[in-house]
Amino acid sequence: MACLRDEPRGSLSNMLSRRLSITEEEQKQEDAEQPKQPNTLFVQFPFEKVFPVYAMGFLSSDFDPLLSFPYSRADPIWDAVRQEAKLEAEKEPILSSFLYASILSHTCLEQALGFVLANRLQNPTLLATQLMDIFSNVMMHDKDIQCSIRLDVQAFKDRDPACLSYNSALLYLKGYHALQSYRVAHSLWKQGRKVLAFALQSRISEVFGIDIHPGMFIFFLCFILFTAYKHLIVEVSKRTKVAFCTSARIGDGILLDHGTGVVIGETSVIGSRVSLMHGVTLGGTGKEIGDRHPKVGEGALIGACVNILGNIKVGEGAMIAAGSLVLKEVPPHRCKNLFFKLL
Repeated sequence: MACLRDEPRGSLSNMLSRRLSITEEEQKQEDAEQPKQPNTLFVQFPFEKVFPVYAMGFLSSDFDPLLSFPYSRADPIWDAVRQEAKLEAEKEPILSSFLYASILSHTCLEQALGFVLANRLQNPTLLATQLMDIFSNVMMHDKDIQCSIRLDVQAFKDRDPACLSYNSALLYLKGYHALQSYRVAHSLWKQGRKVLAFALQSRISEVFGIDIHPGMFIFFLCFILFTAYKHLIVEVSKRTKVAFCTSARIGDGILLDHGTGVVIGETSVIGSRVSLMHGVTLGGTGKEIGDRHPKVGEGALIGACVNILGNIKVGEGAMIAAGSLVLKEVPPHRCKNLFFKLL
């Protein structure tokens, strides 16, 4: 697959300017539909008013402007990355060789990212040249990953106040690096190359301090045998009204802020535009097998050092305060109270 060309066609910031906002009428209607629970630990939360930076990630679910990128002639993200690299090289000549090798010598974002990840994850027995071939081959042939790496870098720039530019995420932020390395490892897992996927997971955990299972959410009910025929799974789902997932999924536009200590279990599911702070654990209780990890809805914010355990749902647009232990479902668009633990 050819690289995305460098022809500019519109600003990405303009493409991503439309945000989902809950109007007062919708808020009143939602409150009227839901029964009042005065003793609940959850409160209706004005998410986009109190946390405007993180609320920027809560886009309309039917608006994904970058989904057309693999088929488009323009790549505004890559244009911005190259322009930033040129300006940074002029300001800091000592970094000019680094910026040229990492960005300016490449023809597309996939190649540049593959170079950066390969050099971060290399060791004496797993050479950078080998890793770069693996990363580039996967990213250049996977349109979903091509969209995801752009939505993710936009999420970092929009929602991480410490991220000053696209280059900051691409070159320096380990949360972004770990997330894109996971996407490659997961692609390898789906191809049946599980040994290589686990090897990458081990290096990602060792280098970045972030542990994401490469095959997360690959499971079936215990009485259903595995089959490679996807049409059979679709037919079974239609007749039994049971949804099956044949591959892992972490959504697009994800922010792993700092990223240190993040652990995401095998059967976890993370929706698009989710923000996770450092120390977050999406784990099991130790009492279940199979589908045993949390499911996080779109646009949720998971605070620092939060532990969410078991096969439970965190609703769309929910916010969980730092240090919380969550063992029960969190309703959509609710805030986990700062002063209680949900037991």
